[in-house]
Amino acid sequence: MTDYSQIPVFGPEMPALAPAPDSTVHTETRAWRSMAKAVSWRAVGSLDTLLLSYLMISYIGPYFGLEQSKGEALQVASYIAITEVVTKILLYYFHERFWVWLDWGTETVGGRRRETYRLTMTKTISFRTIATLDTIALAWFFTGNVATALSIGGLEVVTKLTLYFFHERLWARLPFGIVH
Repeated sequence: MTDYSQIPVFGPEMPALAPAPDSTVHTETRAWRSMAKAVSWRAVGSLDTLLLSYLMISYIGPYFGLEQSKGEALQVASYIAITEVVTKILLYYFHERFWVWLDWGTETVGGRRRETYRLTMTKTISFRTIATLDTIALAWFFTGNVATALSIGGLEVVTKLTLYFFHERLWARLPFGIVH
């Protein structure tokens, strides 16, 4: 006879919107953890935006009527990347605090808070949507060309989804800023 008492109730097959497992261990995520995550992500994200913007303005922009020298393309790409440092840190911080407030998709294992892959994927998609719209708006503002802005935002979706997911998984392993 099978002993069903050892089978976890909340395993990998748990529905996406099911409540998190009940735990007797309380954890708290500090606001400065969210700020540290925002700053570390922005370093990665801004370098990606700078490179993608430069490439799109230099090589794709001319197909959409945006003719700029390599120096001008680098200058515009720098404006986009530098401006988004401020906009994206704010967006990231408030996005992170929203998910902490929501308190969904975490569990306590061995007395430690653990973020589920389901939460990481949900946060990745929701932040990428917000951030891509911000990048498109900034690129449009600085280039004056909506097609180039859309090409920058479109390519950024691919690179940033991957980078953000791994950034979140790294932070999910770090106890920094979590009080048990």
